[in-house]
Amino acid sequence: MSKDFRIAPSILSADFSKLGQEIEDVIKSGTDLVHFDVMDNHYVPNLTIGPLVCDAIRELSHNVGALIDVHLMVEPVDRIIPDFAKAGADIITFHPEASKHIDRSLSMVRDLGCKSGLVFNPGTPLHYLEHVMDKVDMILLMSVNPGFGGQKFIPQTLEKAKQARAIIDAYTARTGREIWLEIDGGVNPDNIAEIAKAGVDTFVAGSAIFGKPSDTDANRYDTVVGKMRAALATV
Repeated sequence: MSKDFRIAPSILSADFSKLGQEIEDVIKSGTDLVHFDVMDNHYVPNLTIGPLVCDAIRELSHNVGALIDVHLMVEPVDRIIPDFAKAGADIITFHPEASKHIDRSLSMVRDLGCKSGLVFNPGTPLHYLEHVMDKVDMILLMSVNPGFGGQKFIPQTLEKAKQARAIIDAYTARTGREIWLEIDGGVNPDNIAEIAKAGVDTFVAGSAIFGKPSDTDANRYDTVVGKMRAALATV
């Protein structure tokens, strides 16, 4: 398994009154991606942000070397995928239950120049991957039920992560193509090493990062991100 770990702060937990500064500061603290949660108050019981916000942060995110990782919690997905591709998304993931034609939706993401991926809720089986691995660049496992930040990590997700890692490793051994394994929900410095040992290489963290600022603006995220990096270094 790769030791190239990536931390993806979820801006859902950021201060939206100064979102640009939040993104710049959190990336400088040692994170890698900007995780962008899109909720429609239909597929999940919450309403968040759309393509206009993605477009607004595009230049800043790319200038500080961060990919924009868009997680679509919307149904249906095909209508909104082109809008986020145009708005600067680098990665677009969606839930298989939210697409009538998963292969077509994945192909659409790829054809628009983005990396594509599938998202699995705690109760969603991994069998949706069986015939579309060639179009998947990322697998995202939800370790909480989607809709709200600040929830507790569901321990059973560790077993699912091990299963997903086995699927990815077998595919990579066959094809030579790598696929990222991401997790989202309840990730913090205390459990991130255990999650990594289960095979995860990309970690979404929202309230664990943005909810624990230090006293000084210049390095207010350094402490928590540093603790995450230190924990990952033990894996």
